[in-house]
Amino acid sequence: MAKVKETKSAKNFIKALNALEEERGISKQTVLDALSEALEKSYKKNYLGPDSIVKVNIDDVTGKIELFEIKHVVDDVMDEDYELSEEEAQEIDPKYHVGDDVVTEVSPDVFGRLAAIQTKQILRQKIREAEKEALYNEYVDKKDDIITGIVDRVEERFAIINIGKTGALLPVKAQIPGEKLTEGQHLKVYVSAVDKNTKGTHIAVSRTEPGLVKRLFEAEVPEIYDGTVEIKSVAREAGERSKIAVYTANPDIDPIGSCVGPKGTRVQNVVNELNGEMIDIVEWNEDPVVFISNALSPAKVSHVKLNKEDNSALVVVPDDQLSLAIGKKGQNARLAVHLTNWKIDIKSQSEVAEEGIDLSDNDDQDDLLAMMAGEGHDESFDSDESFDTDESFDDNESFDDEDDGVKIDIEALREANEEKDTDYVKVISEDDDEESEEKPDYDPKYDEDIDYDEYDKYYD
Repeated sequence: MAKVKETKSAKNFIKALNALEEERGISKQTVLDALSEALEKSYKKNYLGPDSIVKVNIDDVTGKIELFEIKHVVDDVMDEDYELSEEEAQEIDPKYHVGDDVVTEVSPDVFGRLAAIQTKQILRQKIREAEKEALYNEYVDKKDDIITGIVDRVEERFAIINIGKTGALLPVKAQIPGEKLTEGQHLKVYVSAVDKNTKGTHIAVSRTEPGLVKRLFEAEVPEIYDGTVEIKSVAREAGERSKIAVYTANPDIDPIGSCVGPKGTRVQNVVNELNGEMIDIVEWNEDPVVFISNALSPAKVSHVKLNKEDNSALVVVPDDQLSLAIGKKGQNARLAVHLTNWKIDIKSQSEVAEEGIDLSDNDDQDDLLAMMAGEGHDESFDSDESFDTDESFDDNESFDDEDDGVKIDIEALREANEEKDTDYVKVISEDDDEESEEKPDYDPKYDEDIDYDEYDKYYD
């Protein structure tokens, strides 16, 4: 009867291990190894000594446990925990001689209540460690990717997102400004960090990372997913506006049109997921002059003068395009800087003429920019083929920067600019006051002096 009970318990033990492996991702062998270690430590602590040699075998099918005590046969016994004299060994079996190991099987029934409790504690600790390791291994591969979770709890400073086997922290600063989260809401989040420490595995997610925009387009656009169209860079100011630069080596494919989709459905799905954040799609070009011109759209660029030594560019635009090039509070120019990784100085044609700036070193680009202004440069944004603005966009637009997953925060930029010369963008107007030593990322006077009617008309 005892044998039947023992067999039934062993089978239940194996069933529990299989369930643990399925539900928590901890392999059965990991638990068996942990149990073996726990039994060894407990047996040594309660019945032998710390230097004793104990071996435990557990059958992974039947669950049968075998416990063995091993002692080494020597001439002169110095430590009884793991040594045995030849005479004592030959009492067990005459075949043993000096240098042999005597293996004696011990019944697990010798474990008393205290030893069983200690074994249980050690096993629990080992299982927790294995669970942390399994959780880390599962999610570390999802870093810089998006996953869908459910909002479990919303607090003033953060939200907890249930992503399956654990909860991820979504701080307020990583939430899209103006977005209201509700418990039970399904939400796509970007895995920004996976850290493991003594307290467990901690997963940080974000809705403001530029990488979120890139991953959403990969999910929506088959040409991006299969590599036909490539997202070269992303710039973003979360909750307001994003720009992405796309490229394809296939001359028969329109990279911008692929991202927009039929009647703007593809880009609209991304916009909806980002809570109405506006997205500009521009074509990447290996020529910095063309790329910078594209990045400043919807403005038309007349001339770009590069200074490769300090990675800066002087961009000249028609007087009536200055507001478009700069954008509200300098946003369009700022995003173009992050998208292209060039420092940009924007001036109108009248300012260039007044200051007598020489643009002669780039004369060969004039025909190219003129062609872009008349044809392809506009097509990507104004034509019905590329953008159905009535259906696809909202006035509240935002941007996402993909490079290195760096979040773009307007206030952080302003603070940085107060401490040192800005590396972002310099904007000059006719009545620019040179007496100010501060160099913000945009000139606040533009909020009053520049008419944004053309800018608003474009997005309306």
